[in-house]
Amino acid sequence: MIKALRNITLAVGFAAVAVGAQAADYPAPVPLKEGAQADISAIKPKNEKFRIAYMPPATEFNYYIAIGEGIKSVGAEAGVEVFMLAPQSGADINGQMGMIQDVLTQDVDAIIFGTHDEFAAAPLLKQAVDQGIAVLMINSDIPNFPTPIHGVVGYSQRNGTHAIADWAIENYGDKPLKVGIIEGQPGYHSTERVGGFLDGIKGNDNFDVVVSIDGKWNVEGGNTAGMDILQSHPDLDIIFAANDYMIIGASYAAKALGRSDLVLLGNDGDTSGLEEIAAGNITATVNTSPYLMGKAAMHATLDALAGSYPGGWIETPTSIEDKAGAVAVLQEPEKLFPQPSKKY
Repeated sequence: MIKALRNITLAVGFAAVAVGAQAADYPAPVPLKEGAQADISAIKPKNEKFRIAYMPPATEFNYYIAIGEGIKSVGAEAGVEVFMLAPQSGADINGQMGMIQDVLTQDVDAIIFGTHDEFAAAPLLKQAVDQGIAVLMINSDIPNFPTPIHGVVGYSQRNGTHAIADWAIENYGDKPLKVGIIEGQPGYHSTERVGGFLDGIKGNDNFDVVVSIDGKWNVEGGNTAGMDILQSHPDLDIIFAANDYMIIGASYAAKALGRSDLVLLGNDGDTSGLEEIAAGNITATVNTSPYLMGKAAMHATLDALAGSYPGGWIETPTSIEDKAGAVAVLQEPEKLFPQPSKKY
């Protein structure tokens, strides 16, 4: 868990940046696989006041905005400049690559990035590392990014979705059930999240996966996928989606088809997803606390720029939240972004 607060001062080669704000510790990083760790000592800050680019896959997802708010909150405390740059759509891989290319010409000191295509991003991020830019990946647990980077911050995706499969078995596993899966676009995130869920139900004969299709990570895609699988499998009992946006979309399809009996499971802990659970429209999700994840990532980035971050993967916490749990999380709006639509 994120630990108690402490004061830090960063020594940055040609200048000392006093961080008067308080910064949170993070769990001890787990080493990346051999050959995946970039040299922390090769990071060379360019600016007296650090400039840090936050580059998520898309602006269409409030989840990444919540991570960004955590990053910005620590940046404000530290007195550094943070800016966000991302395409509108998570499917716009070329747009994100163009933005990374642009940032490489802007004298930034660090890039905190997330991507839906690690292989497309790798050559550009290698250039960043070679330029002495600190490069950290957010919302991931990938131990061997295709090119060496300085750090990874995120939850164990496979463990998180394995846990919601365990929860489903505990609560619904006493009778035969037909299961549909809505994947994200192909890539590491989808593979790990779907894989964790499949690992969790493996060996349980009551859970029969009858369909698994791409929902493109967004509400519209989840709605389309949900409608397709419910119409082709009208006897479906459970839908698991690899993120909350897709399961929200699937819930709209279920409602349109009069399927109020479905068990709908998501992954993320986005504010909108939690509110849909509180309203009874979705059953449960893996809450990954994106705002706290962003804070941890920014602390690690500042430490990397100071030369005091050891590298590796920082694991951030997860929990399984059903209706009661979602309401409890929504009752702490200071840990959420965007804010809930009402007081709980």
